[in-house]
Amino acid sequence: MASLPQNQSKKASRSSSGDGSQGVNRNASGQTVKFARRTSSGRYVSLSREDLDMSGEMLSGDYMNYTVQIPATPDNQPMETSVAVKAEEQYVSNSLFTGGFNSVTRAHLMDKVIESEVNHPQMAGAKGSACMMPACDGKVMKDARGADVIPCECRFKICRDCFMEAQKDTGLCPGCKESYKREEYFDSAQDSAHHPDHHNMTNSKMDRRMSLMQPDKSLSMRKKSSGDYDHNPWLSDTKDTYGYDRAFSSKHNNEDYDDDDDDDDDETDEGTGDEVHEQLEKPWKPLSRESPIPSAIITPYRLLIAVRLVVLGFFLSWRIQHPNEDAVWLWGMSIVCEVWFAFSWILDQIPKLHPVNRSTDLSVLREKFDMPSPSNPTGRSDLPGCDVFVSTADPEKEPPLVTANTILSILAIDYPVEKIACYISDDGGALLTFEAMAEACSFADLWVPFCRKHDIEPRNPDSYFSMKGDPTKNKSRSDFVKDRRRIKREYDEFKVRINGLPDSIRRRSDAFNAREEMKMLKHIRETGGDPLEPLKVQKATWMADGTHWPGTWAISARDHAKGDHAGILQVMLKPPSPDPLMGSGDEDKIFDFSDVDIRLPMFVYMSREKRSGYDHNKKAGAMNALVRSSAVLSNGPFILNLDCDHYIYNCKAIREGMCFMMDGGGHDICYIQFPQRFEGIDPSDRYANHNTVFFDGNMRALDGLQGPVYVGTGCMFRRFALYGFDPPQVDKIRQTVPDSDTHALRPNDFDPNLNVNLLPKRFGNSTMLCESIVIAEFQGRPLADHPIVKYGRPPGALRVPREPLDATTVAEAVSVISCWYEDKTEWGDRVGWIYGSVTEDVVTGYRMHNRGWRSVYCITKRDAFRGSAPINLTDRLHQVLRWATGSVEIFFSRNNAILASRRLMMLQRLAYLNVGIYPFTSIFLIVYCFLPALSLFSGQFIVQNLNIAFLVYLLTITICLISLAILEVKWSGVALEDWWRNEQFWLISGTSSHLAAVVQGLLKVIAGIEISFTLTSKSAAEDADDIYADLYIVKWTSLMIPPIVIAMVNITGIVVAFCRTIYSPTPQWSKFIGGAFFSFWVLAHQYPFAKGLMGRRGKTPTIVFVWSGLIAITLSLLWIAISPPKAATTQVVAGGGFQFP
Repeated sequence: MASLPQNQSKKASRSSSGDGSQGVNRNASGQTVKFARRTSSGRYVSLSREDLDMSGEMLSGDYMNYTVQIPATPDNQPMETSVAVKAEEQYVSNSLFTGGFNSVTRAHLMDKVIESEVNHPQMAGAKGSACMMPACDGKVMKDARGADVIPCECRFKICRDCFMEAQKDTGLCPGCKESYKREEYFDSAQDSAHHPDHHNMTNSKMDRRMSLMQPDKSLSMRKKSSGDYDHNPWLSDTKDTYGYDRAFSSKHNNEDYDDDDDDDDDETDEGTGDEVHEQLEKPWKPLSRESPIPSAIITPYRLLIAVRLVVLGFFLSWRIQHPNEDAVWLWGMSIVCEVWFAFSWILDQIPKLHPVNRSTDLSVLREKFDMPSPSNPTGRSDLPGCDVFVSTADPEKEPPLVTANTILSILAIDYPVEKIACYISDDGGALLTFEAMAEACSFADLWVPFCRKHDIEPRNPDSYFSMKGDPTKNKSRSDFVKDRRRIKREYDEFKVRINGLPDSIRRRSDAFNAREEMKMLKHIRETGGDPLEPLKVQKATWMADGTHWPGTWAISARDHAKGDHAGILQVMLKPPSPDPLMGSGDEDKIFDFSDVDIRLPMFVYMSREKRSGYDHNKKAGAMNALVRSSAVLSNGPFILNLDCDHYIYNCKAIREGMCFMMDGGGHDICYIQFPQRFEGIDPSDRYANHNTVFFDGNMRALDGLQGPVYVGTGCMFRRFALYGFDPPQVDKIRQTVPDSDTHALRPNDFDPNLNVNLLPKRFGNSTMLCESIVIAEFQGRPLADHPIVKYGRPPGALRVPREPLDATTVAEAVSVISCWYEDKTEWGDRVGWIYGSVTEDVVTGYRMHNRGWRSVYCITKRDAFRGSAPINLTDRLHQVLRWATGSVEIFFSRNNAILASRRLMMLQRLAYLNVGIYPFTSIFLIVYCFLPALSLFSGQFIVQNLNIAFLVYLLTITICLISLAILEVKWSGVALEDWWRNEQFWLISGTSSHLAAVVQGLLKVIAGIEISFTLTSKSAAEDADDIYADLYIVKWTSLMIPPIVIAMVNITGIVVAFCRTIYSPTPQWSKFIGGAFFSFWVLAHQYPFAKGLMGRRGKTPTIVFVWSGLIAITLSLLWIAISPPKAATTQVVAGGGFQFP
């Protein structure tokens, strides 16, 4: 009957999509079920569970077909859709997908993801009952609550495959031998999920893609007969329409559809029309408001900028016209530095002319998108979806506990659960990160409902339990204290499990490797080999289910190293149901979640494929892999990007961002940048880690222009803008397409140079990815609820449930994260995160602004996100070095703002030009810091005499500087102390990191020497005694040498000049005071640096004293050699025998 070997399981007859009829080729002998499939992009996908157990020689081919001959009987019919969908979801959520270059995409079924018990039904590896059929290892089907779905009253547990076979053979239950009541089985399965409209959704809406397309009759029949959707006809349509293919067309255009589709379309059109009518009847309210800075502050501020600009011009003119003839070299250096400082100040100050404040109205957002209405009685949300990206690279420097807390804060966010999908990119491919994320998903089963029940803030458990103050404040539920005590105990156990994972993985791997050695030894003895010969056994890393980890091993091996491993993708939490699922109040449960929605957002673990010979492009490459895989799996029209140490501090942060994206003029916003806020910073903020001058001053000012720059984290993107398209030109689109809301849009409506046939050249050969682009564009439009909204979507268009994931879709997601996918495409050049700079964030934002998009700065009352920052001096300097090096790369690339297009505003162009130029200020700054010492050594000054003109200019410039600082502090809200700390660290970093960045950048441009940086370590806050212990650790680095030299030379110069002035027969105190004043000004800026060198309790490393002494002595001897004392003037001074040059 079958061409398979006798020992093959009966489950080999199951197709990859869960439908027994899929892939069927009818012939005279019966039906042939093929177990080989190629995706729409041409990749081979093997999804059979048995393929994992095949021998090595069977897997060596490019692809294989296994066939089973099944008699063509009337009983062999496609299974019910509801059962097929459940089977496919369970199969996908319990499988680890791997694949990549020249390798078959495989789905490894995992009954056990972590060693601890998993309870949530959405999670991979959730515990389940085994099938009671003999010789069957299948799992019983489950409903949305995780309860077993048992089709017979005798409670005989049976898996999906055995149940279908029993139905086809005799129709009798194997347990009680009674006939199955098929209708009751399906009804109970649906009712248990609490989906009142599940049947209708399955029969009609499930056949639609998220694009809200109205499939024609041929497509509908094709789907009904095969159980899979054929995208080829849609692709043919997109060549002409590039869009929604009659998504909201009028009823007279639907005559070609079959009767069932016509009825459903009429209902949809009627519901959409009612929705629009309801929205238009309501008074229109904006979701966000822009308020300018009060005129009493901003007008004097602008006036002072103009005054200082004029005074600077007169001052430089006076300085050039009055050289110091006695020290022309000193005068020349000072003039060059001052001219550059004036130019740098203009680039920094002029873009600050138009700061603005913005506010949002969350109540209006809820009223428009989440409130029940006659056309939406269940209150399903009409908000667009949002995919959250978290990136990590090394679990040793980025502790898994920190990353896990970030993931928990995302899973508990206050946003429609079905609209959120969370992705983590593990660039290290570490099993430690994989199991830590699985543990986080398991703990989320308790943490997320607890947060929703008691309205917890923040929803990062580590930060929540570390807060000081009364936790019961504003808590009305009587069981809060009890629940908090229990969840705290659960979290402590969770931390123990996370911290114990490294040892657990090591012990497990050692045990399995020892077993493999014993097997090899036994084989050698049985075959008569030499037992004394050393065994060559590769030390593998093993997963909890006893199989090899496909990623990086602890001891690197071929195909299992950090830069050489397969692509890995695991849907750890499958997509939730579209309707709320309330918890149970059973006594055996430790928490009462009877009135709380227990659903969890979709969560996906991803580690892109890495192979030697391919440039992985660091973080930018990882982010682009996330963009592609998420487009295939969830395709949220908006993307929130977070670092692994930046968690959601305000659970309504995404809603705040949506107020701008969904507002009337939000169609041309490419991203919403939130300010970065940090925890764990020392109270004095010694190294300006908070950087409030930039985040509250510069960024707020740019918000009044074309928008803030992208700073790498805490940013919500419009997916369509990331794809490299220009913003929609509303007027032009409406001229060419008069009814653009109801007609499909053409490719050149977005990009005049783009043709649908060229999509693979830009985005790669994934058809699913190309299909998702236009869907994301439509779903990201603002709500067309008022005539003022000229480019929007109809209300209620996003209430249709998303299609469940199938194995083919997940396999396609594995294909798009392979190392070869970006070859000969525009990824990294025009599409996605831009490559070629270590500061890929700034370049990516610049490219969007250069195409005409605008961005918005969203400052919320409660901080949206919080993260960690390096408080150690060395780590901070290296962080600034990386940023400055990226700016130098930008300056010497085509991303220089000088080469920008006309779509970039002039003041925005100056701001981006300053981003590329500011590191070069270090050259002039370090010279200027030595000028006071050189002046003191030589007895000369930068001017001939301290006359009244020089002092007036100096006084006027100083008063303008102080006045501008005070006014800037007023409109930005920055504390004066923070402003001073920023000035101090500007000089410290400018004389160390920025100078090194210029050198490294020039070496890369001129000599082609590549720059490599180490990952900034993230603190896990394990030292409870002193959370600032890292502040006092002194780590020597060559970046410290220039500031140390500047400090020692200035101190030496003050001492030398003071002694010379005292013992001089004609002391020139004015020159000494002038030089000493500027030297003290330099030293005052270096005070935090000096404290950092002292460490704890003044313990300075010996090397600091050694280097300082040697450098000071060398410079002193060098000066004596250059300017020796004159013999004619050497004499014994009256009153002492001291002699000095």
